[in-house]
Amino acid sequence: MHAGLKITAFAAALAATFGTAYGVGQGMGPVVDDEPPARHDTHASGGDAAQSPPAARGSGHAGHSGQESAPAGGLQISEGGYTLDLRTPRLEAGRTADLRFTVRGDDGRPVTAFRREHDKELHLIVASRDLNTYRHLHPTRAADGTWSIPVSLPRAGGYRVFADFTPDKKGAENLTLGADLAVSGSYAPRDLPAPNATATTDGYQVKLGGALRPGAARELKLTVSRGGRPVTDLQPYLGAYGHLVALRSGDLAYLHVHPNGEPGTTPAGPDISFTATAPSSGSYRLFLDFKHEGKVHTAAFTVRTGEAAAAPAQEAPHDSSAEHGH
Repeated sequence: MHAGLKITAFAAALAATFGTAYGVGQGMGPVVDDEPPARHDTHASGGDAAQSPPAARGSGHAGHSGQESAPAGGLQISEGGYTLDLRTPRLEAGRTADLRFTVRGDDGRPVTAFRREHDKELHLIVASRDLNTYRHLHPTRAADGTWSIPVSLPRAGGYRVFADFTPDKKGAENLTLGADLAVSGSYAPRDLPAPNATATTDGYQVKLGGALRPGAARELKLTVSRGGRPVTDLQPYLGAYGHLVALRSGDLAYLHVHPNGEPGTTPAGPDISFTATAPSSGSYRLFLDFKHEGKVHTAAFTVRTGEAAAAPAQEAPHDSSAEHGH
């Protein structure tokens, strides 16, 4: 394949080659790209897939106690009577443009009432199919239910957009819906970054300990340091000392967990502990968002289920040039 392969308006068809599952405002959040990460100050999260089995539905959210509600989500564009309507199915690489979408109820109307969870009504994740680029965003909702946020994606190819939210309705549960996004431009395929247990971002070093196992809850411990010294004054970010998103290589199944404990009951670093369960065997890309000295940073790791991440490996390049949504 030519490195300069040009993606046109038919890029949506090309995006299907990245995976079999189908898959979207004020502020922008953590970003991961293959360029040196920039500092950020905000927490930024294919067409319809077949219905997932019950064990794979939902957002995979975990409360601060570490108890998960579901192993993975984001594989469906519609679930539980709600549909993600991505109004911006294509963008151009390297150009900033508004990403717009609505969440529609079973009556077809845009939803305008959401519960605030971790200080936001909705968390938006945008990731490339090769998992080299990642954005965690917080869009703005207009009165008519349209969400929007300016976004710039560095490389052409297929992307997956995840909307993580809970409708403000009695009995409603947290959902993560996914939709595909095509980014046009000169496309060059990239491999999944090699497994790594140490990541460097914005001058911070983050070490990953523990193993991710399919069907079994396991502790993942991330340790933050800077200049060889442990960071012991992490700041609460969206109600926690850290947020962890895991995406499965291949179909980008989504797993979003939160730390064990919460500010006021657990130390402010250097360790951030999570309890996570992998929905299946395979390779996963983990993205940790944490806040220190008023800035939000993102560290990225590649792990394989069943393999401990105790020994440092060469850091995989990533785009963590931060767009965080407030």
